[in-house]
Amino acid sequence: MSPNKYSYANQLDLIPPYGDELINLMAPINELKNLKQSANKTLECSDRNACDIELLVIGGFSPARGFMNKADYESVVRKHRTTSGHLFGLPIVLDTDQEDLQKGDRVLLKYKGQDLAVIDIEEKWIPDKVTEAKFCYGTTSLEHPAVKMIATERKKYYLGGKIQGIELPERVFPCKTPSEVRSTLPSGSDVVAFQCRNPIHRAHYELFTRALKADNVKENAVVLVHPTCGPTQQDDIPGPVRFQTYERLAKEVNNPSIRWAYLPYSMHMAGPREALQHMIIRRNYGCTHFIIGRDMAGCKSSLTGEDFYGAYDAQEFAKECAKELEMKTVPSLNLVFTEEEGYVTAEKAKQLGLHIKKLSGTQFRQMLRSGEEIPEWFAFKSVVDVLRDSK
Repeated sequence: MSPNKYSYANQLDLIPPYGDELINLMAPINELKNLKQSANKTLECSDRNACDIELLVIGGFSPARGFMNKADYESVVRKHRTTSGHLFGLPIVLDTDQEDLQKGDRVLLKYKGQDLAVIDIEEKWIPDKVTEAKFCYGTTSLEHPAVKMIATERKKYYLGGKIQGIELPERVFPCKTPSEVRSTLPSGSDVVAFQCRNPIHRAHYELFTRALKADNVKENAVVLVHPTCGPTQQDDIPGPVRFQTYERLAKEVNNPSIRWAYLPYSMHMAGPREALQHMIIRRNYGCTHFIIGRDMAGCKSSLTGEDFYGAYDAQEFAKECAKELEMKTVPSLNLVFTEEEGYVTAEKAKQLGLHIKKLSGTQFRQMLRSGEEIPEWFAFKSVVDVLRDSK
């Protein structure tokens, strides 16, 4: 494959990608016409499919080179690793209801009028979605958003096979490739990844900037604020709006220790398994450390309100996998805002008897709708302005 702007520039002072090679599946420009003409069938992709295709093509899922075949799918579901031994939190699958698609077909993958990639189908099978739900999400309840997704949104068949990229999805928010992000990182420095799917408030900012001073983080480290901007829970703020909050905030804080980029990833709310998936992706983007929050990628039953995962399940599972991934985890501090000392840990506030100020998410949304002034200790003005303008 000839070099192009998505290729991996060899930077020896950065952590190598997972599997030691940053995969690049984008076909050379002079081969695109023949590649498209060689496809004998087409498949229209979902938003989630498009995110997976993009991450496969640009190397975000390195060392994967395509959608998983049945053996790898089943191995990842049950053991969170491929048949070749590589860790993977969740299977990367392409779903369809098309009966005419068969092994040996070369299929053009289309998305909202774009030609994204071509897949050479190596396998087609009917997955055991109950087993997938139980092992990947720890439950078969349709109250879990990902269980509901695979049961009601994903189609009957899964397709496995290698892909070749044609173009990346056109998005409101520009998503830098792993190679592009790596080119912005300082050589030889630790890079701490911060994952989120919501607008960043003051507590988040305090959390990820203080992570740079964690015991296992070297001096002169930087933090990569790397929010997911793909499909997520129905009640979350839309990706384009979140993107605007991040852009405005980056200008407001103007902190040289922060790098900003956006990830075309569709959330599964899979708790421990998702924590592993995010760590693999962030290593490919050049990160050495990953901040693990309490109840990371967790979710609750809409009927009972009970959590599907324990508060520290994701942290413990990530720690188990971190050594093999050659990464380090940074536990998320439990910060609270106090009248006397601003943001401190909850433990310190309790020890010193400080007065804690709280504002719930429900109260915040009500204040946004009513036009009330939002306290600056809770939210950045730039973020509040974007959220109000989007209503």
